[in-house]
Amino acid sequence: MRTVFLGTAPFAVSVLRTLAASEHRPSLVVTRPDRPRGRGRRLSPPPVAEAARELGIAVAQPGSVNEPAARARIAEAEPEAVCVCAFGGLIRDPLLSDYRMLNVHPSLLPRWRGAAPIERAIMAGDERTGVAIMRVTAGLDSGPVCAQESVAVGADDTYGTLAGRLSELGGRLLVATLSEGPECVEQDEALATYAEKITAEDRRLDTSRPAVELERLVRALTPHIGAQALLADGTPLGVSRARVLEDGPVPGMLALDGRRPVLGCADGALELLVVKPPGRREMSGEEWLRGLRR
Repeated sequence: MRTVFLGTAPFAVSVLRTLAASEHRPSLVVTRPDRPRGRGRRLSPPPVAEAARELGIAVAQPGSVNEPAARARIAEAEPEAVCVCAFGGLIRDPLLSDYRMLNVHPSLLPRWRGAAPIERAIMAGDERTGVAIMRVTAGLDSGPVCAQESVAVGADDTYGTLAGRLSELGGRLLVATLSEGPECVEQDEALATYAEKITAEDRRLDTSRPAVELERLVRALTPHIGAQALLADGTPLGVSRARVLEDGPVPGMLALDGRRPVLGCADGALELLVVKPPGRREMSGEEWLRGLRR
């Protein structure tokens, strides 16, 4: 089947590679424009653009996929299906109605529609999540679901480990959907939940909450965003690995007198196993404490 692929973020790279290795290899990849990245703020291409060029697939990076030139470029490829994954741009009519559009969404729809489904599933303590292949419509991840498969969320899963498994599953499920053409079924709106974009406030380890919730937050934001504990002077301390303890200091206190830093929570405490001080590399909690005591 002739396809065009729309994607941008790292999650979409594995999906693109699987699609490119199938009989549905895309003839065109549409992604977002290059943007400044890193400390030097150097202009860099999106991960999907780099992968597409490595795979020898033509790349288009329009300012908007809805502009006439971008639509014309897609039309030249004469796709029978347009595949979308972590694209990050709004798709409007007439483009939306011109093609059969299939989106790879990393959740068990209608649960966790929206921008951060993997993070929100871990934060909520979901025991299972998965990938849905859905028809793209004007609504937010509300189109009919054509295929869906679940995976277990492990007690040690981070965003990085879970996203890796889901992106591999998404690629396989997309190829199977293109090959088999299953019937797409409308979602039950009464069961819909929304995965809002992660904000600066979401990153804070709020000690008025139980330690088990904060440990899930740390895993949900590792390694791409990062949870943060506030030091006494208000400085944010990045936290990328933590462990729940039954007892600890009073809520809100960061105890620095033990082997590792321990954050008191409303219920239990959080031992900070791996931290990232501002402007420094990631290190163990023990190493960070040794540096403070010198």
